[in-house]
Amino acid sequence: MKVGKLDTDLLRKIVFRHITFQREEVLVRPGVGEDCAVVDFGDYACVLSTDPITGTASEVGRLAVHISCNDVASNGVEPLGLMLTIMAPEGTTADEIEEIMKQAGREAGKLNVEIIGGHTEITTAVNRMIVSATAIGRQIKSKVVATRGAQVGDLVLMTKTAGLEGTAIIAHEKADQLIAYMGPDMVNSAKIMMDKISVVPEGMIGGAIGTSSMHDITEGGLLGAVWELCEAAGVGIEIYMDKIPIAAETERVCKYFGIDPLRLISSGCMLMTISMDKEKDLLEALKEQGIQGTVIGRVTTGGRFLIDGKEKLEIAPPESDELYKVV
Repeated sequence: MKVGKLDTDLLRKIVFRHITFQREEVLVRPGVGEDCAVVDFGDYACVLSTDPITGTASEVGRLAVHISCNDVASNGVEPLGLMLTIMAPEGTTADEIEEIMKQAGREAGKLNVEIIGGHTEITTAVNRMIVSATAIGRQIKSKVVATRGAQVGDLVLMTKTAGLEGTAIIAHEKADQLIAYMGPDMVNSAKIMMDKISVVPEGMIGGAIGTSSMHDITEGGLLGAVWELCEAAGVGIEIYMDKIPIAAETERVCKYFGIDPLRLISSGCMLMTISMDKEKDLLEALKEQGIQGTVIGRVTTGGRFLIDGKEKLEIAPPESDELYKVV
């Protein structure tokens, strides 16, 4: 099998079909495009998400906090707690473990999230550091937003710029190569894109305004997230290539390594669908918080297409992320 998360067909064939027992308290179960479980807790719902960091050795503690918290925020929910599991290869030093926890503690504090438990282990089962995080949030049941909620006629909006996280990771991992190509200032600018990887603020805004669905753009990039959103909601979509914001740093990094920015991991970017009458309110609310928001398409009755000039290109299911071609 290819490096990266399992594709949709394999997920259905060897994972989802074996999850047969169900409890009535579970409101949202595993599914393509649904990154969170939602459990009925009376008037409230408990929202949970778990994710590992495997694609980078740099900033792993920092990324672990944001990736899972971003999933919870995509349901319009503020994350409140986090559990971390650190699996470190033989030879790892105490200083390296401490650096991960320094990063995690600092980033969790910024998000008003408490690290409430976890596990730390040195093991020969891994050859590089793996940190897995489980985020927990609480929300009034009626206000929980799910990926499957997108409606035909909705506008499609994304925050920030495509390939954001991947650009930052590559800049950290391949700085020496890139400096000769794009200069130290632009490499540093690419590195600090890591400061934008939280989507908790826009998740809270989207939940308050009333988006029909939200999906954070992670492995598989923008087009992968678009496909997953359509799969979850059973809708079609049109995305307009000339509307997609791509930072100059991302364009240079992707050109150097010959990779597609639209298929590059993009934590820090949120995909949202919203009715036309709420578009102005959402864009204004994002702008007030200094968050770039761009309408890039619309939800349709069928077909998943990227419109590039006069070409209408079908959006394929996500495969191995472009990041794995580089790091």
